Amino acid sequence: MLTLIKNGDVFTPDYIGKKDVLIGGGEILAIDENITLAGTVGVEMINAQGMHVVPGFIDSHVHIIGGGGEGGFNTRTPELTLTEATKAGVTTIVGVLGTDGFTRTMPDLIAKAKALTEEGITCYVHTGSYHVPIQPVTGRIETDLMLIQEIIGVGEVAISDHRSAQPELNELKRLAAEARVGGMLSGKGGIVNVHIGDGADKLSLLEEIARTTEIPITQFLPTHINRNKDLLQAGIIYASNGGRIDLTTSNLPHEGESDLKCSKAFKKILSRGVDLSLVTFTSDAQGSLPRFNDKGEFTGLGIGEIRSLYDEVRASVLEEGIPLEQALQVVTRNVAKALKLKGKGELAIQNDADIVLLDKQDLSIDTVIAKGQLMISHKETIVKGTFE
Repeated sequence: MLTLIKNGDVFTPDYIGKKDVLIGGGEILAIDENITLAGTVGVEMINAQGMHVVPGFIDSHVHIIGGGGEGGFNTRTPELTLTEATKAGVTTIVGVLGTDGFTRTMPDLIAKAKALTEEGITCYVHTGSYHVPIQPVTGRIETDLMLIQEIIGVGEVAISDHRSAQPELNELKRLAAEARVGGMLSGKGGIVNVHIGDGADKLSLLEEIARTTEIPITQFLPTHINRNKDLLQAGIIYASNGGRIDLTTSNLPHEGESDLKCSKAFKKILSRGVDLSLVTFTSDAQGSLPRFNDKGEFTGLGIGEIRSLYDEVRASVLEEGIPLEQALQVVTRNVAKALKLKGKGELAIQNDADIVLLDKQDLSIDTVIAKGQLMISHKETIVKGTFE
């Protein structure tokens, strides 16, 4: 079966004008001004008139088997479902463990990634959790990356946070070195996804490693950079020195700090001249969003939503005036390049056919295609998860 998307305005994420897109076998076969397959048997036509045709979104920080638990067992959050992702335009996910790397395990995480992939999207995972030293599935970070297909990096390792294992500099150096070698040998990104908390040290450990070793600053992908104003400012400096930074779309800003909203923080970062290619968004979906008082006592809880990824891309354009092609990059190309996700993040020939159609008027999601399969059509769910 071939699918021909006609008459849409195509963003690769760069805008290339009105084009037709032909897909088949799960891949993009052609992008051209006028692809004609009149009379060809087995061609499904999608009229994208009035639509933007964009790459499927990549969310590289999702607690796919749930997270949380900081307020007790009843605060454990639920697993992600397939349609929660597809309704948000997300066609590629990276699953992570967080605070609870004890009752939520790597075998569970890998099994859930396999399930989501079988249901129709693409899902990878990182090995490890908040805690250092991590406990790789195979006993070594390098062999986890080399021998387990779904594992593409390490994390989410926590620093500057009262819930972290308080890792020392040499521990993080060793972890990053192992992740780098494992990534090189496996042909994967091997990045270290780093949870940054409210602590005073902020990004200093990562900066020290970049200064004192041969490990490049891009080996790390620190997230939750829009957690507070001081961390956001530190993140801007970090990115100005060549480091990647990730903004969380599900964050709960402190009272009176609406400028920490992801889209607003993104605009501020761009206004400071930060290289756009170094910025990404992630949702922290299904992760708990706990609140603590100044004594570190648990006071309340929210939950991350994968829909927030799309919402903040949309808000970046409609509320903050950021061009669509720039807003798209932080959930497509930039993520794929940072994690070395082959065939992802761009509409290009031989890349995976992960495509979203957005209504030009309000940027609402009309159609979602994952690996060539129609998941959402005219806002109607076509494919649901096994138990949905």
